[in-house]
Amino acid sequence: MNAVISNGASIRKAMIRELSQKIFRHMCGEVHKLGFAANDVKLRVPDQAVYRLERGPASNEYSLVGDWLDERGFKLGTLLFHADGTFFVEQDIVRQHPRKAKWFVEAVSAWGRNEKIKVEARLIPMPE
Repeated sequence: MNAVISNGASIRKAMIRELSQKIFRHMCGEVHKLGFAANDVKLRVPDQAVYRLERGPASNEYSLVGDWLDERGFKLGTLLFHADGTFFVEQDIVRQHPRKAKWFVEAVSAWGRNEKIKVEARLIPMPE
């Protein structure tokens, strides 16, 4: 059973490879627009995630889920690709905003369906 699910995840990952790379480029563009220098924030590429299939309770269809992990196994972000073509991708930034001293950049997120990609950074106010 695990081999089938693992093989299924590999097949689904190959199917969304081009889309995931396009999403990654959009996310990098959003980070750049915030004003971070190229070496300040290094987003992980989709191939660096660990993937699995998860069955949705409502649709009963499998979604491809990937997690970016650090060296100690702590989650840095998630990629989620549903069977209907919708997706949500989020990666932690966890840095002070480079241009707005009173703001903190928590993460950058992307969502959409198929080739329609929306991206935004999640900002939170710095504690006073």
